[in-house]
Amino acid sequence: MMNPFRKFFRDKRWHSKRMDKTSQSHRLTVQQSQLVVIDVQERLLPMIQDQQSVSASIRFLMDAAAILAVSAIVTEQYPRGLGSTVELLRNHPVTIKTLEKLRFSAAEALATDAWAPDASATQRLGGNPQQIVLAGIETHVCVQQTALELCEKGLQVVVAADCVGSRFADDHQWGLHRMANAGVVITTAEAIAFEWCERAGHDRFKAFSRLVRDRR
Repeated sequence: MMNPFRKFFRDKRWHSKRMDKTSQSHRLTVQQSQLVVIDVQERLLPMIQDQQSVSASIRFLMDAAAILAVSAIVTEQYPRGLGSTVELLRNHPVTIKTLEKLRFSAAEALATDAWAPDASATQRLGGNPQQIVLAGIETHVCVQQTALELCEKGLQVVVAADCVGSRFADDHQWGLHRMANAGVVITTAEAIAFEWCERAGHDRFKAFSRLVRDRR
């Protein structure tokens, strides 16, 4: 019997709608984006370098996504042992689904539990997000493995460098380096948020502008 993860990515409905890499837009759009926040959990975050800055940047990106109508999925690695998502990010209104996982990569959980045709969390994106924005921990483990696996499936993957972290600086830096070499776009939370916003003067810009102004 075929693995449901492999079946999902072989489904013609997915392949017919995903972007060919030669035609991918370099610019993020709210219509094609989904934010994925990986494993920012109570027993993991305290071990991460610059943990307060990382978690604050993730919260900023989630707040921006909420204002600009980009949905988010949160993952938790073995929450029974590692705890729930930290309070700063838990139950954020932008989150449409929280997934538990055991694999370090979140790609399989996303494919089978969030993006499958019968999953309710897909309603706002039609089941086929094409631009996946990643945040979370650790840079060189769960974030990296998720990014590489999603890239292999033909998705456009963007990592907010200030929204990811590791226990050790070398692991963080080399994780970003490895992902960049594999075709992952490395940028920052604010750059992503401004691409989603696109222009000034629309109904949501005032709230977005306030969020950026009050960030620090």
